[in-house]
Amino acid sequence: MTIRFLLGLALVVLSGIAAHAQAPCPRPGTLGTTRVMEVPAGVRVGTKSFPQTLPLAEKEVVLTFDDGPWPTTTAAVLDALKAECVKATFFLIGQNARARPELVRRTLAEGHTVAHHSMTHPEATLAKMPFEAAVAEIEHGMAADDQAAYGTSTGAPRIPFFRFPGFAATPQLLDYLAGRGISVFGADLWASDWNKMTPEQELDLVLRRLDAAGRGIILFHDTKSQTAAMIPAFLRALAVRGYHIVHIVPASAKPARAFN
Repeated sequence: MTIRFLLGLALVVLSGIAAHAQAPCPRPGTLGTTRVMEVPAGVRVGTKSFPQTLPLAEKEVVLTFDDGPWPTTTAAVLDALKAECVKATFFLIGQNARARPELVRRTLAEGHTVAHHSMTHPEATLAKMPFEAAVAEIEHGMAADDQAAYGTSTGAPRIPFFRFPGFAATPQLLDYLAGRGISVFGADLWASDWNKMTPEQELDLVLRRLDAAGRGIILFHDTKSQTAAMIPAFLRALAVRGYHIVHIVPASAKPARAFN
């Protein structure tokens, strides 16, 4: 480990965010997951949407995937992550989780974080819906995700992580989620994989953005075939460039606190 990396890790610990070393990958030569970060309840992170983000050291990245699970592509992404011993966070759409619980359970069984992204990903966005309807869309999605993952839904999500479809939040909805102790995730950079491009073009785009940023929460979509095809090369490129993977999980009964 470099001195810069160790100093970054120390800053994380001092900020009150728990950091745990990840068990080494049994397959030599893989990228692996360097550490696990516990995220307090009710925070808002990701500089595309909020002033602050996770306290990542230089060359640390958090991988996130939206909109799944989806036939073929989600399985391909999971295969690529497993081959490199990399953990990620999947923000699920409730109706997709309900339709494909076997993929949700596989995601969970392989050690990834199962988070939430609304019930139907409404085209009008939650920000344009009446407040009560938007809350129902959020709550139904979390319940469907938990039912698919764990076989039961208790009314409070097992993983209190949410990402707004299209990052379209309102102050009222943000306050509602904060009151429920649910952390809201934006992103620090994205692959723009909602646009049609080849896997090679997407790889070049996201690596240029990541190299410019130096660290951050990255947004992909595991519903996109170009992304599924690109991920193995992306993970290898991260290893070559000296990046480290951070896996995010919720803190246990810890109060929200600022990340700065």
